[in-house]
Amino acid sequence: MNINEGRFAGKVAIVTGSGSGIGAAVTRRLIAEGASVVGADLNPGDGSEYYVPVVTNVTVEADLEAAVATAVSSFGGLDLAFNIAGAAKGAPIVDHSESDWDFTVDLVLKGIFLSTKHEARAMKSGGAIVNVSSLNAHVPMFGGSAYASAKAGVEMFSKNAALELGRSGIRVNAILPGLVSTPLTSAFSENEALAADFNSKIVLGRPADPDELAGPILYLASEDAGYITGTSLVVDGGWEITGYPDLSKY
Repeated sequence: MNINEGRFAGKVAIVTGSGSGIGAAVTRRLIAEGASVVGADLNPGDGSEYYVPVVTNVTVEADLEAAVATAVSSFGGLDLAFNIAGAAKGAPIVDHSESDWDFTVDLVLKGIFLSTKHEARAMKSGGAIVNVSSLNAHVPMFGGSAYASAKAGVEMFSKNAALELGRSGIRVNAILPGLVSTPLTSAFSENEALAADFNSKIVLGRPADPDELAGPILYLASEDAGYITGTSLVVDGGWEITGYPDLSKY
């Protein structure tokens, strides 16, 4: 991890999904680079001088409104937002339950909408929002129709948000990760045959570490990306150019 000390000095950020995985990596690096952070998660961890945890369900609008209000009341405003919370319940389409579809689409897509809505309202002097989509916005996955569809929605929503919010000085971009080593993907790594199949499709031959996503995510929120909005950055080790393994055999 290359720390750019002071890059976000004086900035206030909110991170959804801050309790683990990519969200935790982004939170650690933001604090190391000078930001004050509100972590919005069902399990946001412990607080500190520069980190205020708020128990948050991103599918509940009142929770998001409260988390953003905490950033304003604790640190005086909001400059940056990183919408990372997500999970999925998958199945082949003909076996997919309505409840699991709704769980996935609400968490992945509605959560981004509600987060962006309240974050943008609080960004009085402009700001930057980075939404985490997925490689599956571009590449289908057997048993992952709800997740892939919702992540594709996140990518287009981010473009639409960039269009609407640019007049308020707010930039909005999307990151599309490939396979990342997090608690949510542990089932992939624990199955040796499946892990080998995934790695064979990734040009760099391995999953990413969460810190390898934090760098590109923070770049899009930084002044170095000040003329970038409404775009998508795929961070997948080259996976998109090879295609997805056939998960039906697993």
